[in-house]
Formats: sequence, structure tokens, C-alpha cells
Amino acid sequence: MLLLSEEQVRSVVQAEDVIPVIHAAFARGFANVRMPVRTVVELSGATLLVMPCYDSALQAAGIKIVSVSAKTGVNAVYELLDPSTGTSIARMQANYLTDLRTAATSAVATDLLARKDVETLGVFGSGRQAAAHLTTLPRVRNFKRFLVSGSTRSDLKAFCEKIKPELGIDLEPADAETVARESDVICTCTTTPEPLFDGNWLRPGTHLNLVGAFQPETREVDDITVKRARIVVDTYEGALAEAGDLLMPMKSGVIDRSHIIADLHEIASGKKQGRVSTNDITLFKSVGCALEDLVTAQLIYKSIEIGMSGVKRQQ
Repeated sequence: MLLLSEEQVRSVVQAEDVIPVIHAAFARGFANVRMPVRTVVELSGATLLVMPCYDSALQAAGIKIVSVSAKTGVNAVYELLDPSTGTSIARMQANYLTDLRTAATSAVATDLLARKDVETLGVFGSGRQAAAHLTTLPRVRNFKRFLVSGSTRSDLKAFCEKIKPELGIDLEPADAETVARESDVICTCTTTPEPLFDGNWLRPGTHLNLVGAFQPETREVDDITVKRARIVVDTYEGALAEAGDLLMPMKSGVIDRSHIIADLHEIASGKKQGRVSTNDITLFKSVGCALEDLVTAQLIYKSIEIGMSGVKRQQ
């Protein structure tokens, strides 16, 4: 069994490797996939998420275990399995895997739903997911301006100082209203339980990726945003079980189930159309899908295997 550290995982796959793999997985769909809605267990000081998946077409299986707490943030481990025996073939630290597959999925949704002429990317948040989205989304659109809004000025200053040398972009700190009004694509990557901005501030044609909230009682956007948008989800089952951004306005009667126009498979496979005009506000709600983890983990494993084979051949 391979044991892979975060550094090893990070060394073998990048955003440009994962985006096409995620796109292909959603385009294929779930006919050959066994993927129960993730189990959520509330611990004394943390939330535990258990996410198994088996894809018979790919002959791949695995399970991710994630802990989320105020003290340590998000921490994940992935166990890749031999589907013929159920035994583990690789265990990898999966924080980077999770950040990368989430941002890659947002990139796929952005490529399918955002206008082609977008110029400004706005990000809410100053943590790992915010950094991953700033790294990944420029792979699918040619952004010229980058805005970020965070919890405190000190957080934003440190975040911007870190991002510039790493990514080579000038990241502009901004308040929530500026990000909402001036961004063509918005990514919400926060742990806030309440809306980040007034949905009236959004201009026509905006695309949003909502990735931070993953529980029925938490949300990053308000009723106005949801009501104005054409909504696509990663999976119907996950969204209708966990997406507070949608469940809360559905419960209050602001929208109903029909307001969700498609899942990402239907958009990626061409079965349904997401954006129908340049003025549409499109919204992709992601709660996290175990298939994303599985195909990313399999890509990492294969990349490691190829590297090891190369070393053996040279010897």
C-alpha cells in the first residue's frame, strides 16, 4: 500500500491535470457509480464527513474521511481501494486533493456556465479554498482583474501578500459590495452561516460558484441571489440534502424544486442548457461529490505509479 504525504500529492497533479478529469466524470454521469449521500457525524468539537464511492466503469473505489472544526479547520484523508477485494492500495493525505478537486469542479462549472468575455474574478474568503480557486479558475477564463473580500483587513493583507508571488497576480482587497457589483465571476469560499452580500448588487450576466456552505442551516447567499439565478447543482441528492443556500429559500417558499434547472452531469453532457442569454445570472451550488474525490485520487495514484515505473526502468 502506498502512503502519500501532502507534499507527494501536490508534486504530481496540478489544476490543469484535474479539470479535464472532473469534466469527463460529470459528462459520463452516475449510471455506473455507487455514491451514497455522505454521512455527517457531529462530534464534541468537530463535524466528521464520510464519503465513499465506487465507479464500476473505471474499476475504481475509495472513501474520504473529512474532519471540520473551528480549531483545526478542514482535514482529510483518502483511502483508495482495490474494487475486486476492497483492500486499500493507497492512503493519501487529502487536504490538497480536496481543495484542488473542489476548485477544479468550480472551473468546470465556470467553463460551462460563465460568459466567454468575463474579465473580473471576485473571491470571498482568504483560506485554502480561496487560494485554490484563484489558482484554478484562470485555467478556463482569461481574467484581467482579481478582487477578494475577507473577514478582517489583516487577514486580507497577509493573503494578498502570499498570493502575488505564488500566482503572479495583483489581488485587490475589497468590501463585499464592490466584489458583488464589479465581478463577472464570484466564488464564495467561506465558513459564514449567513449571506455575504445583497443579491440586488449582482449585475446581469454574473456567474457564481458557491462552495463554502455544506449544511442545511448555513448559507453564503441571500434569497434575492437565489431567486435571480439559473441554478445548477453538483448532484441533486447532495444539494437537496445539504445545501442550505437552496434549502432555506425553498423552505420559506421563495423558490421551489423546479428552480434548480440542472445538475452538472446534465450540463457537461449537453442534455440541458445552463446559460441561455448573456444577461442570465448563473449559480453553481457545490456541496462536494465523492466522485470528484475518487477520480482525482485515481489520477494521483496513476501518476505516482508511472513515476515509480520510470525509476525502475532507468535502474
